[in-house]
Amino acid sequence: MAGCEAAWQIAEAGEEAELYEMKPARYTPAHKSPLFAELICSNSLKAARIESAAGLLKEEMRRLGSLLTDCAAACAVPAGGALAVDRNEFSALVTKRIREHPRIHIREAEEVTKLPLDGVSIVATGPLTSDALATQIRELCGGGLSFFDAAAPIVTAESIDRSKIFCASRYDKGGDNAYLNCPMDRPAYEAFRDALAAAERAPLHDCDVRDPKVYEGCMPIEVLAQRGMDAMRYGPMKPVGLRDPATGRRPWAVVQLRRENREGTLYNLVGFQTNLKFGEQKRVFGMIPGLANAVFVRYGVMHRNTFLNSPALLNADFSMRRLPGLFFAGQMTGVEGYMESASSGLMAGRNAVLRLHGKETWVLPPETIIGALSRYIAEGGEGEFQPMGANFGIVPPLGQKIKDKRDRYAALAQRGLHALSEYLERQDEKQEVTSV
Repeated sequence: MAGCEAAWQIAEAGEEAELYEMKPARYTPAHKSPLFAELICSNSLKAARIESAAGLLKEEMRRLGSLLTDCAAACAVPAGGALAVDRNEFSALVTKRIREHPRIHIREAEEVTKLPLDGVSIVATGPLTSDALATQIRELCGGGLSFFDAAAPIVTAESIDRSKIFCASRYDKGGDNAYLNCPMDRPAYEAFRDALAAAERAPLHDCDVRDPKVYEGCMPIEVLAQRGMDAMRYGPMKPVGLRDPATGRRPWAVVQLRRENREGTLYNLVGFQTNLKFGEQKRVFGMIPGLANAVFVRYGVMHRNTFLNSPALLNADFSMRRLPGLFFAGQMTGVEGYMESASSGLMAGRNAVLRLHGKETWVLPPETIIGALSRYIAEGGEGEFQPMGANFGIVPPLGQKIKDKRDRYAALAQRGLHALSEYLERQDEKQEVTSV
C-alpha cells in the first residue's frame, strides 16, 4: 500500500521511480497474490464519512492526489458506513495503474537484501519485511519492536443459512444488504464464548513467541474471549443499533458478516481475527447461527508484524534522522491501518522528491489526520511506542466545547480540511515565488 502510493507520488511529480517487488519470486507467510497492494486482513478501509477520523484521512489523501483512494472508490462494495473493497479487484486495479505509468519502472521478482544508503530512497517493505532486509534495518536502527497480527476467516455466501440470520447495518446506515447478522441469545452466546476461550490455538513459528505482543486493534477473538464473559459483547459482537426482525428485539450478541467482494459470493467474519487451528475454527465458528455448514475459503491466520521505534529514529516527514535521504513508510513506521499506511507512503513519496531537489519537506498541519499521524511517529505518546491509527484523539482539541460527539467530530473534520487547504495554498505561493 505505502510503496505503491509512494511510487505514484514520485512519478506524478515528474520523477522516475524504480519500484522493487520480490513477488512472485518470493512471498511472505501472509501474502498469496502476485498483485500489488494485496489486502491481508480485512477488506474494510474503515469509516467513509468525512466526519470521522478515518473518513477525514481518506478525504485528505484524495485532495493530495492519492492513487489508492481513487482505486478504492472504483472497487467499493456495500459496507454500511465503511468503505470496503473487493480485494482482488482493488489489487488488480492498483497493479494496472502502477504498471501503466510511464515513469514507474518495476523491478519485479527482485528481493532487496541491503538498504540503499546513497541518494534518495523509500523503504516501504511492510510489517513482514523479508529476513535479510529486516536484519539490516534492525542493525541500522538499533533494534525494532515486534507484535503479532491476525486475520479473520472468509466464508462462501452460498454456505450461509439465511433462515437464521438477518440483513441490516447498525442504526440502518448504508442499506440493509451491507451486513449479514448472526444473532445470539444469552445461552448461545455464553456457550460460544466458553468454547472459543478453550479452543486450541495454532503454534507460532516466528522468533521469540513465548509471550508475543498482540496489537489491541487486531486482537484475536479467542484472546478477547478469555478476558471475560462480556468482553466480546462490548467489542466485535456488540448488538447496539441492531434489531432482529424475528423477535423485534435487540439480540444479546451478534456476529456480523461483511461482503468480501462485489458479487457478494464471499463474506468475512467482522472482528474475528484468530489464531485457532483450522479444525477448531470450523468447529467453534460453526456454533454461530447460520454458519453450521459454512465453507471456509480462508481460515484466520496470525503472523509476525514488525515496526520501528520511530520516535527515536524518524522525522515527521518520514525521513531517517541519521540519513535524511532514507525514508520509511507504511505500517513499519507505526501507523496502523491500510489507508494510514498509504498516507505515509504518499507523504514519503512527495518528500523524497522535495529532498532530491534540496527543498523543504512537507509536514501537514497537526489539525489534519495525516499531519497528526506524522507527528505521532516522530514524537510518540505516553509510555511504550505502539502503532496508531486515525483518530481524533491525536489532533489538537477545539478551542470551544461541543458536547455532542457527532457535532464535535464534524467541527474537527471541517477544521482539518480548512487547515489542509491553507497549507496547500501556502505551498503553491512558495512555488510561484521560487519559479519567478
